Amino acid sequence: MVNIKPYVHEDWPVVEQIYKEGIETGNATFETEPKSESQWLVSSMPDSRLVAWDWDNTIAGWAVMWPVSDRCCYAGVAEVSIYVGAHARGQGVGKVLLNALVETSERMGYWTLQASILKENKGSIGLHKSCGFRQIGIREKLGELNGVWRDVVLMERRSKNIGR
Repeated sequence: MVNIKPYVHEDWPVVEQIYKEGIETGNATFETEPKSESQWLVSSMPDSRLVAWDWDNTIAGWAVMWPVSDRCCYAGVAEVSIYVGAHARGQGVGKVLLNALVETSERMGYWTLQASILKENKGSIGLHKSCGFRQIGIREKLGELNGVWRDVVLMERRSKNIGR
C-alpha cells in the first residue's frame, strides 16, 4: 500500500537521498548534485510537492511540478519530476505517485504536463506512457553528462478536462 502526502520540511533528508540515488543512476537528470532544499522549494510549485510513503512507513519517492515559463500564455503548463527510491523501484510506487501528481495538476488548473526524460531511461518513459503521457519528440544531444552528449525524450500529457 502506497500513501501520498504533501511534502513537509521533515521529509527533506529522505527526499534528498532519493534525489541522489536518481543522480547516481546516470539516467535520471543532467544534474550532478541535488539542489538544496531552499533551491528546490523556490523553483518548484508549492502545491505540487508530493511524497509517497510505502508499506514500511518510509518515504519511497517524490514528485513535483516546475513552471516551464513565466509568460502568462504558459500558465497552465508545467514540467514534472518524479523520483523513486532504489528500495522501491519496480513496485508500482512511481505509477501511484505520478497519477497523484496528474490529479493534483488538474485541481491546480494545469492543461499540459511535460516531462524531459533521458533517452536511456526506459523505465521512466514506460511509466509516463502508462499514466497518459505521449512522446512528442526527441531533443538530440540536448546536454552533456559526464563527457557524453545525451538525447532527451520529450513527453506530454494533455488534460481531458482543462483547456480542451
